[in-house]
Amino acid sequence: MAHLLIVDDDANTLASLARAFRLAGHEATVCDQAARALELAKAQRFDMIFSDVVMPGKDGLALLEDLKAAGVSSPVVMISGQANVEMAVRATRLGADDFLEKPLSTEKLLLTVDNVLKLERLEEENRQLRQRVGRHEIVWASEAMRRVMAQVERVAASETRVCILGETGTGKELIARTLHERSPRRAGPFVTLNCAAVPAELIESELFGHEKGAFTGAAVRHVGKFEQAHRGTLFLDEIGDMPLAMQAKLLRVLEEGEVERVGGGQPITVNARVLVATLRNLDELVQGGVFRQDLYHRVYVFPLRLPPLRERLEDIPVLVAHFARQIADQNGWKEKAIAPEAIEELRRYPWPGNVRELRNVVERLLLLSDSRVDRDAVEMALPATGRAPGGALAERVEAFEREAVLAELDRHNYQMTETAKALGLERSHLYKKCQQLSIELKKPARSP
Repeated sequence: MAHLLIVDDDANTLASLARAFRLAGHEATVCDQAARALELAKAQRFDMIFSDVVMPGKDGLALLEDLKAAGVSSPVVMISGQANVEMAVRATRLGADDFLEKPLSTEKLLLTVDNVLKLERLEEENRQLRQRVGRHEIVWASEAMRRVMAQVERVAASETRVCILGETGTGKELIARTLHERSPRRAGPFVTLNCAAVPAELIESELFGHEKGAFTGAAVRHVGKFEQAHRGTLFLDEIGDMPLAMQAKLLRVLEEGEVERVGGGQPITVNARVLVATLRNLDELVQGGVFRQDLYHRVYVFPLRLPPLRERLEDIPVLVAHFARQIADQNGWKEKAIAPEAIEELRRYPWPGNVRELRNVVERLLLLSDSRVDRDAVEMALPATGRAPGGALAERVEAFEREAVLAELDRHNYQMTETAKALGLERSHLYKKCQQLSIELKKPARSP
């Protein structure tokens, strides 16, 4: 089913076109003014737009120009009863995907929809493939990651729900994307939602969608993530931060395979494989009463733990080479040699931000270095607070933990709830950890 926008100043044409498309299973929105059509196209995504050329006021060609200038990517087909070669050429140059002459047969209309949407899908697949090459590649050399990838290969081809566990920056979304691309659903969409990044009052609309007028500000219909992921994969990141009330509704969808848009009265069947991820301890969340046990058993079927970078130091050389090549290509820079002593210096750093932090540091190194990345450049690029101190291992670990907790406290203005979330701890555990590390829970005064 495609969602089509039809623009024509003739009411009979609008009615007949809309009826033909709806009988064929498509959804049609009609509009009799170019200015209003532009507003609609900017407010929501249409799979395709049909527009008459000759209309009072702003004509169809002016609308086409406005659509392209506004960045509307929906394919546009122009229709006219007064067509000529010059008009068709101009429409094509302005970006029209096809030009049809009236009177229009239903067969020709439906064939045009089919052909244009097939071409659009192929172009979108090519765009996604170009974006994915290199960008979503998993690079590793360590035994720890070999075990992870063996598990990925084992579970990818199934419909099993996977719960990906790991600290911030370990690559949880990358693993989820790999599971999707190695599954029978690879031709379908891969849709993501970060549960911690969406306000509690909006997460239901994001997941299930809403109808126009369902609440204040709902000016148009919104298709939720579950519907977007139909026949593909839905990745719910930071599932541990989902509000309790929403957890019950998610559980029902996982059990029934149906969603209901906010403000809607009809259930919509969805078929999406759901993958989840979290940096938090779901067992502790269940025991604390903030995560439903029945939902836990639905999503925690195949746990997949990603090791932090400090547990896979053998991967640093290959990751550095990969990121250096990727960043150089993106920026049109010449590749720079990485000195062995620079790699050794990188291996000594504890990497609290994991692989994501390593990529940022590599980009910093390429900017700081002329033709070769050496130890001095690494020392400039790494945060001084993250350097491993001397002394016994236990002392080094304690010093690192203290620095990490202090850094997060400062970043979150000493708000304990937000700091605990960032560190993947419960509030009570954070308080105990601060007590163990002799950290005062009072924001230090800043010197003027």
